[in-house]
Amino acid sequence: MTPEQIAFALFASVTIASALGVVLLRDPWHSALMLGVALMSMAVHFVMLAAEFVAMMQILVYVGGVLILITFAVMLTQREDADADADSDEVVQA
Repeated sequence: MTPEQIAFALFASVTIASALGVVLLRDPWHSALMLGVALMSMAVHFVMLAAEFVAMMQILVYVGGVLILITFAVMLTQREDADADADSDEVVQA
């Protein structure tokens, strides 16, 4: 096997594993992090295909924009869950 084939196999396995992590993980924060890993590894695939411009757009648009929006959404939704857990603990203690 050539080094290019080994690198492709390595990043293909990283892409598939992180994509499965996006779907299978229950914690939305960890799922968002796995999405970032999947998008970055796809950018590596574009670099290996000599499509550097597409790889940079992948990083700027998807990782830089969409993933930040998902991160803010996860932060905002988890805050409500933490408040609900704190309220239920106060009821039990009273």
